[in-house]
Amino acid sequence: MNIQSILTNEQLYPYLLKARYGIEKESQRVTTEGDLVTTDYPQKLGNRSYHPYIQTDFAETQMELVTPVTDNISDLFRWLAAIHDTVYRSMEPNEMLWPLSMPPALPKTEEDIVIAKLDNFEDVLYRRYLAKTYGRRKQMVSGIHFNFEFDDEMIQKMFELQEEYENYDQFKTEVYLKVARNYLHYRWLTTYFFGASPLSNPRYFNGYKHPTEPVRSIRNSEYGYKNLEDVKVTYRSVKEYVADIQQIVEEGKLSEEKEFYAAVRLRGGESVADLADKPIRYIELRNIDLDPYQPYGIGQKEVEFLHLFMLFLLWTDEKAEPDEWVEQGEQMNNFVALESPLAQTVYYDQAKSLIVAMRDFVEQIALPVSTEILDRLEEMLEDPKQTLAGRVYLDAQKRTQKELGKQEGLSYYEKAWQAPYQLAGFTNMELSTQIFMFDAIQKGFDIEVLDEQDQFLELNAQDHTEYVKNGNMTSKDTYITPLIMENKTVTKKLLHRTGFRVPQGKEFTSEKAANGSYEEFRDKSIVVKPKSTNFGLGITVFEEGPSKEDYEKAINTAFQEDGSVLIEDFIPGTEYRFFVIGDEVKAILLRVPANVIGDGKQSIQELVALKK
Repeated sequence: MNIQSILTNEQLYPYLLKARYGIEKESQRVTTEGDLVTTDYPQKLGNRSYHPYIQTDFAETQMELVTPVTDNISDLFRWLAAIHDTVYRSMEPNEMLWPLSMPPALPKTEEDIVIAKLDNFEDVLYRRYLAKTYGRRKQMVSGIHFNFEFDDEMIQKMFELQEEYENYDQFKTEVYLKVARNYLHYRWLTTYFFGASPLSNPRYFNGYKHPTEPVRSIRNSEYGYKNLEDVKVTYRSVKEYVADIQQIVEEGKLSEEKEFYAAVRLRGGESVADLADKPIRYIELRNIDLDPYQPYGIGQKEVEFLHLFMLFLLWTDEKAEPDEWVEQGEQMNNFVALESPLAQTVYYDQAKSLIVAMRDFVEQIALPVSTEILDRLEEMLEDPKQTLAGRVYLDAQKRTQKELGKQEGLSYYEKAWQAPYQLAGFTNMELSTQIFMFDAIQKGFDIEVLDEQDQFLELNAQDHTEYVKNGNMTSKDTYITPLIMENKTVTKKLLHRTGFRVPQGKEFTSEKAANGSYEEFRDKSIVVKPKSTNFGLGITVFEEGPSKEDYEKAINTAFQEDGSVLIEDFIPGTEYRFFVIGDEVKAILLRVPANVIGDGKQSIQELVALKK
């Protein structure tokens, strides 16, 4: 299959930079003096057995912050900001999050590292098993798990443009397998640029075998948290991947499938076995060190690079048999991870060639990304002191690694407390809604912002769903129903969930952004309309793909009526209007557009007069 010719097809252009993202970020709780806390998990944060955003990893001190899945990088970081705000303001006043992957100074004995005190005893037993197998100290390392999913329409278009695969699910799986194998081969590149664990803190190794420090990334080296040597899983095919993991569990080399700690996990359902019947839906990258200079452990530029890297890995051909290709990458990554953070990597020439290849890739498919990302990579390649590991190491020499963690952590702690009545990431919403969202995140309600501009939220807890407007209107106020119906965006989302066919589309709050999406809609039958008007005001219908001029004119017309504009699929059909009082339908109106049929004799005006 020639992926390169497919990716250069102009039909893919609107979808290449669209994706779905999620982040799981681990951090240790420490005092504002930079010492590991001895307190239990914050009681204000609800029950961690079902909390969607805030969990506990191995230890009672180790928090895991989980974002919802987002459709853009901006929303990803808004949720990271909101969840961090909630965590900081739910801990004890003298507690904060440690910003480094390597834990702070650990207790004198392993037994003093407290395993998470969870409600489910099986979860506690699993952590006790991990402590016995790997040691408690190794469990205390933290990092980022980055979940990435290509845009569905992009994969669908690729499938339509190829002829090798007849089954869509199989094709989609092969796409992700290729990216996974290539990432495992080339991940040494991310370790070079973004590895950030060059030094351990007191009592981390404590007599165990350890590297000669400093290195680029202890966490990503053979001394990091990884499976034992006899755990080998192939990425040749999903069938073999699933079979290998199941076999290893049966042999007792892993206690259960979630103990498989590869740098890449294939995801498609609740368990690995689900991949036997479902395509790979996304991949989980597990080798990202915490960036102490970013308030959430990772920056937007790094996420933008990872998206570009995923596309490049899809474009790039493998140059060896799958298992050999992956094994080469494992060896190269370990070598790079254990290099001095101030040394030029032994793989300098390969790294230089890869950056050149990425530039060529961006140019060949006319990808609308800034070359600033690649420029920055070249600077870090030429000067290792600019890599994350280089910066952390040099900084630690100036003020000790504990002071580095303490001072950076304090800056994020203080920022979270600057305006405790606001919720970071959502400060453009009404204050009452921000306060409501803070409380909902803190208590562990699953939240969806249905319409940010109109302050519409959906909350889910167990089997109950509640719609909230302006932070105070719920189902207790019967006026919530007409308010939902009045909002086209919210109505469409709710109808879709109950099985109704609704037009797909996008919402825009700026004319520039809407005009910039022309390529996405140029060949589609669409309706351009203001979000909140009735009676056809500002609406333009294109039963065939619009020209750029007509499209921009329609956008301008719609924005004259409303600050938000919807562009949706045009679905022909019969229109009815329902009149409902309470729970009863009192009347149904069939809406038929005004029309006349010509008779070849009379004018339209005369025919209209007759029809009256």
